[in-house]
Amino acid sequence: MLREIIQEFGRTQIIPYQKQWDEVQALPIQFFEQLGNLGMMGSLVPKEYGGSCLNYTQYATVIEEFAKLDAAVALSILAHNSLCIGHILSYGNKTQQQAWLPRLTSGKWIGSWALNEPEAGSDIRSLKTVACQVAGGWVLNGKKFFITNGQVSELVVVIAKTKMPNKKEEISAFVVEKGNGGVIIGNKDDKMGMRASETVELIFKNCYVPSENVLGKIGHGFQQAMHVLEGGRIAMAALGLGIAKSAFEAAIKYAQKRFQFKKPIIHFQGVAFQLAELATKIEAASALNQSAIASKMRDGAAQKLVSMAKLFSSELAVEATNMAMQIFGDYGYMKKMPVEKYYRDAKLCTIGEGTSEIQKVLIAKALLAENP
Repeated sequence: MLREIIQEFGRTQIIPYQKQWDEVQALPIQFFEQLGNLGMMGSLVPKEYGGSCLNYTQYATVIEEFAKLDAAVALSILAHNSLCIGHILSYGNKTQQQAWLPRLTSGKWIGSWALNEPEAGSDIRSLKTVACQVAGGWVLNGKKFFITNGQVSELVVVIAKTKMPNKKEEISAFVVEKGNGGVIIGNKDDKMGMRASETVELIFKNCYVPSENVLGKIGHGFQQAMHVLEGGRIAMAALGLGIAKSAFEAAIKYAQKRFQFKKPIIHFQGVAFQLAELATKIEAASALNQSAIASKMRDGAAQKLVSMAKLFSSELAVEATNMAMQIFGDYGYMKKMPVEKYYRDAKLCTIGEGTSEIQKVLIAKALLAENP
């Protein structure tokens, strides 16, 4: 039923506007409110805060189905739910959750999560954004890059180094309401793919944050970020799988109606074997994703399986879209064909929420821990 609801919504509210959104590199503000009315802007949030209270299996279904419709939409939903809301859900106190979650789940407020910096992507400990303690709170200064929803968001969770008198620098998390000042929207990135999900630079200039906006304990930001990213990687795995499924469906339909040498090209082994192999990998990715989700729901953490799922599904998205493009031939390279957009969108899956290389590092560390 969840899949059917999203598919029906997509037919009327996404598909007709895809090209326009891709060209202007933005989603309309009112579209987020429509998603809020549908219950998608608070997928994991308890009902007491207006959320849908979905479990991870159901939430992965949400991301996968939106990715099949438009990966850019899925990415914006992911950043809002997995990262911004996910951080507040995991580490915010009751007062903080009551203050922010109802507005975020409604879609009237959009959330973003600011971690990346020019020299701190995979290497989080190299953050340069600093929060200095002052009377009643903190003052943030620094720049964050590649922030999904950064322009349209009213609220951003910021990961920064904290400076306190006579103490070493630590990493902490802060909730910044952009309307209170001190946040400047910098350059908007002109991306290859997922263009409708806008990405910008955020500059924090003497941005005052009251003490009550600290998430969890000061100095626990690194551990928090690792936990939040684990949830984000589950969603990114679902997003990659959604793209792969759409590319496969487009390719097999085209292969059945495209004639060469007086027969559909699917009857040539060169094409049929590619589709057979891709179908097998999609089933394998789906099973691996479900295994990671089950472990996460059971144990609260599943770093090795989550990294495996994210690695496999994101690389599969690239492989599937490349294969679909090849099956479509010249036509696949044209803007009017959906595989052109799938091809552009897929690559980000291997970069966002931790690169494929970082996933391999995490998997290797887990294997060494299991086999001392």
